[in-house]
Amino acid sequence: MDSISIAIVVPHNAQSLDISGPLDAFLEANRQAPGRCNYDVRLLSVGPDRTVTAGGMSVVAHGSIFEDEQPIDTLLIAGTPDYAQAYAESPLRAWLRRHAPRSRRYGSVCTGAFFLGAAGLLDGFNVTTHWQHATELAERFPAAKVTPDQIFIQDGSLWTSAGVTAGIDLALKLIEDDHGRDVALSVARRLVVFLKRPGGQSQFSAHLAAQIATEGRIQAVQHWILEHLPLDLTVKALAARACGRSHAQ
Repeated sequence: MDSISIAIVVPHNAQSLDISGPLDAFLEANRQAPGRCNYDVRLLSVGPDRTVTAGGMSVVAHGSIFEDEQPIDTLLIAGTPDYAQAYAESPLRAWLRRHAPRSRRYGSVCTGAFFLGAAGLLDGFNVTTHWQHATELAERFPAAKVTPDQIFIQDGSLWTSAGVTAGIDLALKLIEDDHGRDVALSVARRLVVFLKRPGGQSQFSAHLAAQIATEGRIQAVQHWILEHLPLDLTVKALAARACGRSHAQ
């Protein structure tokens, strides 16, 4: 069985989960379906030094973009809180412009989209990124069609994902496309994540939004709603529950 070569490019001060999330998903696919999956995943630093900073960790990449000329089936670039580095001219731009078109598919996790944009690889495509940075991405690269509220987007051979853990969602979809839903589901179960998140593909989470309330009675009602969605959720019923009066169901 031929291997599928995956290169994850690691910019300076990368977000650690942007790297480890997709990496673990692909490696778990190899473990879950050894007779079907054979992902060959390597990390590539953007400088000559193979040791890169990822959050509070030091990660030793398999190689550097300056020395790696192996074939790439799937090319992903991780995001970083310091994504402004994408605006400076660097060898990474030329490397991405050279290697992305040769790959079967390429893309980004989170703010990695800014590096693809700087290389001119988002122009004319539907793309996404972390919702907090979507406006800036659209302003910086007006030729891209930015959708701020998607977990991931495929447009042709280009794949872009939302922030941080959305890289796992993206990897699961790539695994599903390569090897079928059963393998992707096995990986999701092992990683204890959703194969497809509840509520569709929106980055917005009603569950997280509900946690914003600080008043105890409101919090109690919010949690009760999530556990009793088929019941009467009118304002009158919820107000009665908030006041300690159980509304007849």
